[in-house]
Amino acid sequence: MDTRQEELRRRLTALGFDDVRFAALATLPPETLRPWLAAGMHSDMAWLERTADKRLDPALVLPGVRSVIILGVSYWSDKWRVSSDEKRPTWARYALHEDYHDTIKPALVAAGRAIESLFDAAETDYRYYVDTGPVLERSWAAQAGLGFVGKNAMLISRRDGNWLLLAAIFTRIEFAADEPIRKKAEAASIGLLCGKCTRCLEACPTQAFSAPGVVDARRCISYQTIENKGVIPRELRAGIGSRIYGCDVCLEVCPWNRFAHAGRRLLLVARHDLAELTLRDILDLTRERYAEVFRRTSIKRLKLTGLLRNACVVAGNSGDLTLLPRLFLLAAHESVLVRAHAVWAVRRLGGGAALTAARAVETDAAVLAEYSAE
Repeated sequence: MDTRQEELRRRLTALGFDDVRFAALATLPPETLRPWLAAGMHSDMAWLERTADKRLDPALVLPGVRSVIILGVSYWSDKWRVSSDEKRPTWARYALHEDYHDTIKPALVAAGRAIESLFDAAETDYRYYVDTGPVLERSWAAQAGLGFVGKNAMLISRRDGNWLLLAAIFTRIEFAADEPIRKKAEAASIGLLCGKCTRCLEACPTQAFSAPGVVDARRCISYQTIENKGVIPRELRAGIGSRIYGCDVCLEVCPWNRFAHAGRRLLLVARHDLAELTLRDILDLTRERYAEVFRRTSIKRLKLTGLLRNACVVAGNSGDLTLLPRLFLLAAHESVLVRAHAVWAVRRLGGGAALTAARAVETDAAVLAEYSAE
């Protein structure tokens, strides 16, 4: 292997990436993407359809591409604590940091400079992404031996468990490929090292898996609480439980996590304060307070109305009657999205009769539907 390649691996590791792997260019099997799109399992994430060709053929992203560098950043921490306080909502663990897109990007810029200096390359000879571009990161990571794609559709690392953030660099430089966990013909197999285990499939609160390794976004809590900008389907709300932003259930139950090591977290900035927020804190948020608390986090893209919508669902599932006064106020919120979910929460907590008697001014169908729902 070219000593420059190993020097590049060393430099990228020094930048803060916990794993650095190389994959040779190969056309990824289209059956992993197109049937999923054809079945509508991507819901309204139209950009996945628009970029399907590029995801399946990196040459459409970077003409002349020869290799892919896959970079892993572990966000596992042995200091994680699961709070027993039911008044605190549950966040996806990656969200309890400043936005990783922003904190990882400077290291990718530096990685590009390392490629240029070691291989006499130009800026146009590579292109990098951190979970934002037309890249099938998990498929490439499996080819490069960083892990395997589990039945929960997540990349599972034998060293880091389910807790890896992935970045990718397409390059015109030809690198020697790292070996996959199993021979290349098996590298793309779903559940390669899962054996008979189906804990993730059985644990999903909303039954979002249509098959091992196949997630129907329309039923996925992460999609509903983050990507969905509209009404959360009523039949899924109880399954959301206390999860206010994202969901880690199918990751948490995976037995491979017992081997996970704490990452160096050099490219992450923890926000422990977010986990301390109570549901009341969130239901009381103003625009100014929301901007202050969630500045520089991935949660900011949800916007206040989206977070209040989610908080109403969590409140409805909480059984906490002391939240009713706050929900009454939100039932008159300026956003129909918030109003509709607040009405549902009030009804679920048993305060529907009082709300109907005090009926706020509303004429929109979404809110009226919640009033009249069985």
